Amino acid sequence: MTRIAVTGVTGNLGRLVVEDLLTRVPPRDLVALARTPEKAGDLPGRGVEVRHCDHDDAASVDAALAGVDVLLLVSGSDLTPGVRVRQHRTVIDAATRAGVRRVVYTSGAGAEDGQGPIADHTATEKALREAGPAYTVLRNALYSEAFLGVALAQAGQSGEITSSTGGRPLNTARFRDLALAASAALTGSGHENATYELRGPLWTYPELAEVLTRVLGRLVEHREITDAEAGWLGGVFPAVRAGALAETGPDLARLLDRPPSGLEETVGALIARMAG
Repeated sequence: MTRIAVTGVTGNLGRLVVEDLLTRVPPRDLVALARTPEKAGDLPGRGVEVRHCDHDDAASVDAALAGVDVLLLVSGSDLTPGVRVRQHRTVIDAATRAGVRRVVYTSGAGAEDGQGPIADHTATEKALREAGPAYTVLRNALYSEAFLGVALAQAGQSGEITSSTGGRPLNTARFRDLALAASAALTGSGHENATYELRGPLWTYPELAEVLTRVLGRLVEHREITDAEAGWLGGVFPAVRAGALAETGPDLARLLDRPPSGLEETVGALIARMAG
């Protein structure tokens, strides 16, 4: 028996990973880790052991990882300088003490030499390579839903979507695909000390306007604006224009054993989720 633990199970990614793991392994082989176990929903009733795990409390992490063989460390959400790396190192150190055989980490694109918030991933990857357990690094692309949610809201309000990408393509991935890839990396063989660049299919904002026109059944047009007009996306679009988000790769398809979700499928799933 291999016991698999997942951190952050009350968050979106961690919960999706657990749901997919339940289709792959018996619930008795899973350990769900949460800062607030009471928020883990129906997992205890489905046979999954839920343990308290507070990354700011090393003793709780030690207890949470007892008997665990493979661990998914979902990257933390606190971007306060120094906090996320410290928390990740607490978990990695505890995993080493507990004899965890392999740690799977959800990193980010560009983490080979990251700047700003991405530097947290760079530092965590370094800590993993220097620790005792084997590791698997999943360098996740940006989430497609972050961009598509903004576009759907714009299309509903004005019948147009905007960007300052200059028509250059973006490489993003569906949130669910990244969760399923993590589940596959946790349960599959041959992933020891591997780093995967998880990329979805390329798309452009003009293509997105065409997809939204088909899916919504009404005309949606695309208009170029300035970075200053683009809100928070104005911080991302310069990188798009520079081609920094145009890299592709086969790793996500290999872990999924199928092509990653395309733009139209992802838009349809997001609309269905928002409606439900």
